[in-house]
This record gives sequence, structure tokens and C-alpha cells, in this order.
Amino acid sequence: MAAKDYSITTRVNGKKSAVIVVYQQPGANAIETSKQVRNLLKNLEPGFPEGMEYKIVMDTSKFTEASIEKVVHTFFEAVALVVLVVFLFLQSFRATLIPVLAVPIAIIGTYIGIKLLGFSTNMLTLFGMILAIGLVVDDAIIVVENVEHNMATFGMNSMEAAKKAMKDLTGALIAIVLVLCSVFMPVAFLGGMTGTLYKQFAVTIAISMVLSGVVALTLTPALAARILKPAKSEKKGFFKWFEDSFVKVTTGYVAVVRWLINHRFIGMALFAGMLVAVVALFKVVPGSFVPEEDQGYMFVGSFLPDAASLERTSKMSTQMLPLLRSNPAVEDITQIDGYSMIDGTYKENSSLMFIALKPYDQRKDAQDSAFSVVHDLGRKLSSLKEGVAFPINPPSIPGLGSMGGFEFFIQNKSSATPQELDKVTKAFIAETRKRKELSGVSSTFSANQQQLYLDVDRARAELLGIPVSTIFDTLQSYFGSAYVGQFVEYGRIWQVIMQSQPEHRDKPNNLTQIYVRSTNGAIIPLSAVATFSYLPGPGILPRFNGFPAAKLNGNQAVGYSSSQAIAAMEDVAKTTLPGGYAYAWAGQAFEEKKAGSTSAIAFAFGLIMVFLILAAQYEKWSLPIGVVMSVPFAICGALLLTWGRGLENDVYFQVGLVTLVGLSAKNAILIIEFAADNLRKGMSPTEAAIEAARLRLRPIVMTSMAFILGCFPMSIASGAGANSLHSIGTGVIGGMLASTLVASCFVPLFFVLLEEWSSGFSRKKQDGLAKQSDAAGQPGTGKDVTHA
Repeated sequence: MAAKDYSITTRVNGKKSAVIVVYQQPGANAIETSKQVRNLLKNLEPGFPEGMEYKIVMDTSKFTEASIEKVVHTFFEAVALVVLVVFLFLQSFRATLIPVLAVPIAIIGTYIGIKLLGFSTNMLTLFGMILAIGLVVDDAIIVVENVEHNMATFGMNSMEAAKKAMKDLTGALIAIVLVLCSVFMPVAFLGGMTGTLYKQFAVTIAISMVLSGVVALTLTPALAARILKPAKSEKKGFFKWFEDSFVKVTTGYVAVVRWLINHRFIGMALFAGMLVAVVALFKVVPGSFVPEEDQGYMFVGSFLPDAASLERTSKMSTQMLPLLRSNPAVEDITQIDGYSMIDGTYKENSSLMFIALKPYDQRKDAQDSAFSVVHDLGRKLSSLKEGVAFPINPPSIPGLGSMGGFEFFIQNKSSATPQELDKVTKAFIAETRKRKELSGVSSTFSANQQQLYLDVDRARAELLGIPVSTIFDTLQSYFGSAYVGQFVEYGRIWQVIMQSQPEHRDKPNNLTQIYVRSTNGAIIPLSAVATFSYLPGPGILPRFNGFPAAKLNGNQAVGYSSSQAIAAMEDVAKTTLPGGYAYAWAGQAFEEKKAGSTSAIAFAFGLIMVFLILAAQYEKWSLPIGVVMSVPFAICGALLLTWGRGLENDVYFQVGLVTLVGLSAKNAILIIEFAADNLRKGMSPTEAAIEAARLRLRPIVMTSMAFILGCFPMSIASGAGANSLHSIGTGVIGGMLASTLVASCFVPLFFVLLEEWSSGFSRKKQDGLAKQSDAAGQPGTGKDVTHA
């Protein structure tokens, strides 16, 4: 009695083991699945034979748990910072309490919403929650600030001030909520992997914004009317210094706005320069799909020369253990000899190792991160002479490929032989070595492996009465294996597998010692009807999309992004591949290619929805244009800070860009709404814009600072999921800084220009209609018409 299959051998930390891999069902809770598996093993352990124990060497749900824990910490840090900003500006515990109450109401309501929609608590919904913290207090801050302004400026009591505030702000608040929701609605209907990533984030933000708007229109003014009290004493100490400083900032801001309006050509030239900068930055900032993460484990793949035996593969794997163990961050090593991770097939000359790293709280130094461990182990494994071994960081999204980096297929769409495909593949890889953007491009495809070819003389076999099927069944039984029956022992059912002993099937000459039975019962040597010879051929012949193909794996070089590596591979393919050959992407690179157009579509539809909703709100086309014109400033700021930190334009950054459309529009709405109201009161466009800018600067700065500081913990996070947090946090912080510091100066200019253009266009239209009326001699023109 022995093992059923000897195609692979498995060890854990150098000891013989049976490796069991458990996958969760689609839609299952990863953390709950892990708990149930652990409980099951704990219950089964008492029944294990003596000397046998189990060990969970790798649990991918630990990364999920650590990531969620990190995001939850970031969540509470964001709440604390938002409360601090609100108190700094409102300088009253009573006033601070009102917008802070909006946070739990909106968050609890959002959780109810995502639960009803069937979403789970994951990285994306938690990202949305963190951004929502800064967003949900914005509307309440605007209301409270305006109530306090009315009380201080007009001497109103809290009830009168709240009523006037809602009369002034209701339209702007509704517009802000509609704009922020409309930005994310197109995203919720996107398909593909990118759409899946966007959807949960977008729905989370949209639900929280609707609840925030409802709170700001109902609960916030009611609380303000009941809680707020007029200030009875002058501010002293730090708060007095802060208020005096903000007055100086406001004065300087108004001066800049007035200067831009008076020098509008210079202002529009600066705006045009900023647009050029945005285009240039999109080309400069490298692109990628999702950032790589420290997931707490990695792979090590190794390959020996073609036709190497499983014993040689296991021997080399055992030699690798001390090298891997030398890194202090490594905890457990699972070795599977005889399996190729890259090809996904059983190959005797290949081995796969799972390296489980120590828990995150034991790896706080940068040198213990997965990225540093990969670099260190790669350097150590390069000293091996028996074969090639290399560590691999797993893909950021499980299931998108077998390894990090990119997966590229060269497809044979002609009638070329595998040897010709192998030749083209080697020439292609040689060209990639010349590209500075690429690193480690390789392929396991080979069409020149030594193979034993058995030539059966079918005519002679028929003459001797030997069915061809008998020949192949005999070969299968001796050199492969054959199931022949089963028996019961120790209360279990055991299979009976027939196979020759290893010493009788390890040499080609063993074929001459095999006999087959003819139909008349005679025993005839196999050598009488078959001969063998050595031929070169492919070990496996993979297909991709139905075509014979060679799979290539690689990475971007240090200092380059995955998008630059993809572009380099495609450039090499266009110049190197002969006719009859094509290329295709798979895994994460394939999703990255699709993500480019998806993100652009989401962004474009977001802008269109903002424009249409504002056009309906203001009942004119000109003012929404001014709001939309503020968006490029936020994009420019996001790109600048991302580029400055050496980050990439990935999916999470693009999610942040969609968010910035609504946030930058919100700031512009606050100014334009009040400027339009001033215009209706009889002010000139210039004075209306300047006065609106002066009054709205404080709530704009308050809400923007609350949002920026709410996102700040994301931008400096460390540990599990940190790179994703950096990507989205850095982008939105840069965008909001630019929107607050720069766009707020230009929005009044846009309002004045568009209002003057709109008024001029209306006057010309009315003059033209009047002239047509006069020429036609219609009554009501105020002039006598003489007919000849």
C-alpha cells in the first residue's frame, strides 16, 4: 500500500506532507470560510494517527483581515481629524457637534444601503467610507457656518438665522448632492473587472451623499436653531490669531480674484496653460492597473533543464530551503515538486514553493516587506547552478493571472510547426532584452525537448492479430498506470492501481521486455510490431483563444510602469513577429488594457451628467460651463502630487479622479450660486462674483480642509493594502488642494466672462428680433410704419 500518484512530491518546511488546498465558493465570506476550516481541523485533530499533525502554512484571508483592520484604523483617524478641523473653524463645541452627528447617521445609513444591494464589507466599500467621512460633514458645515454668519452679521437669533440660511442654501445643497451622485451613477453601470472595482465604491459614495443631503436639509438646521447661541465675547488667544489670519487670507484672496477679473486675458492664458499641463502630466505619470501589495506570501518557481527527473527537481528544491530560510521575514515554506505554476501543468523539471511571511505586526521594517524579500531572495537564488529559480509576488487581485507582472501570448495563426513557433518566441525574447522598459521576459515553451517516439507497424500488428488498442493499453498499464479494482481495509475503500516497478520503466530498453497478447492467445514481444527512436518536440502544446501559442511572462523594469512595459511589448511585437503570428494579453495586463477606455468613459459621462443637472438647476447653459471649467484644476493637482510621490495612474487613482469631478464642482457651485443670487439683487457681474467669493471662501476652505485631512491617513498608511490607500489618498488630496487654492480664484473670473457673454448674446438676439419685427411692420414695436 502506497501513494496513489507519484507525479508530484510535497513537503512543508522540509518535512514530507500532504498539502490540501481549500478554495472558497464564489460569493462566500473569505474570513468566515477561514474560521470554519480552522474549526473543522481543530475538531478532526484528536482522530489523527499518532505522530501526525496539521499546520496552516498559508491563509490569504489574513491579508484581507489586515487590510480591513488598516482601513478601519484609517477610518477613525479620519474622523478625529475631521472633528479637529470643524472645531478649529467653528470654535464652538455646540457648533462642532452638529456636523459631527452627520457622520454616524450617514455611515450607518450607507451600511444599510450596501447591505440591501448585496455588497460586502471590503476594501472598496471601506475606501468609499473613508472618503465619505469628509464628504458627509461638508453639507452640514456649510449650513452651520451660514447660520453663525447670519447671527454674527445681522444680529439674528438662531431660529431666524437657520431659516435665512436654508433660504439661501437649499438650492446649492440640492445641486451639490445631485452633482456628486450624478458623477457616480454612470460608474455603477460599467462592466468588466474595472466596473466591478468602481461599482461598490461609487454606490457607497452615492448613498452616503444622499443621506448627507437629507441630514443637511432637515436635521442640521433644526439642531442649529435649537443648539447654537450668539457669541457673547470676543475671541482670545489662538482663536483670535486664527481669525485675524483668516481675515488677512480672505483679503488677499479677494485681491487675487479682483486682479484676475481685471486681467482676464492673462487669467484665461493661465487657464489654457493649465490645460496643456494636464495633457502633459497624463503622458508623464506612468500608468498601471492596480498597485502591487504586500499580501503576506509569495511564490518561488524553479525550472531544471528539459527532461530532468523529479528526483533532481526535489534535490534542487531541498538545496533552496536554507537560502529561503536565511531571510528573517520568512515563516513557512511549502514545496510542491513536479508542478509548473507558469504553465499550470505537471512537469517533472518544475517546482513551486509557497513562502508564507511572518505576520504584519512582526514585519514593520521596510526590509521585511514582501517587495524587499522578493529582491533579497532573487539575489540569493541567482547563485543556483542546477537550474533557474525566481521569487514572484502574487497578483494584486487573486485570479488575474498566476503571478505578478504581465502574461503575453504569441499566437500561431498559420500552419507553422511548433519548432517554428519556438524559433519566433526565442527571437522575440531576444528583442525584449534590448528594451529598457522590460525585465525578466521569459517563456517555458520549448519545441526541442527530447521525446521517445514509438512507431507501431499497424499492418504487421494486424497480420499477427494484435489490436492496436491492446498495444496502447499495455503501454499505459506498464509505463503509466491503470485502475483495476478496489478493496476494503481499515474501514476504508482502497483502489488497486497496476503499474510496473520503477526499475522496469525507467529506460527506453524496457520497451523491448514487454509482451502483448494476440487475438488467438499467442504472446508476442512488443518489439515485433513497434520500434522506438528519439525526436525533438514540445513538452506541452498550449493554446490560447483556440490557436497554438507560446506564453511569455515578464515585469516592468525598475523605474517604469506596467503601462510602459505593455507598450514596449506591443512595439516589439509589431516589429518582430512575422506574418501569420499575432499576440494577445491575459491576466492583469489584459484588464489594464481594458481599464483605459473604461475609466475615460466613466469620467466623460460624469462630466456630462454634472453639466446637464446644473443646467436644469440654473435653467441656463452658461453657469454650468463655469462649474465644469473648475474640474481641470483638480485633475492637474491630483496628477502633480501623484507624480511628485512617484505613484502611478492606476484604477484607484482614477476612482479618485471621478470623485474630484464632484468635489471641485461643489466648490464652484458655492461661489456661482451666491454670485447668481447677488446678480439678481442688482449687482454687476464683477461685484457679484467678488462678493460671492469673499462670503464663500470660509465654507470652501472648511469643507476642503475637512476632506483633505480626512484622506490624509490614507496617503501615509503602511502595512497591508497600503499602496492602494496611497494611490487613492494622494490623488484626491492633490486635487482638492488645487481646487481650493487655485480653482477658487478662477471660478469668479469664469462667472463674469460667461455672464457677460451670455448677456451680450441675449442682447444681440433681442436686437435682431426687434429689427426683424420692425422690417415686417408688426405692431408693438413702438414705431410708425409707412407703406408705399
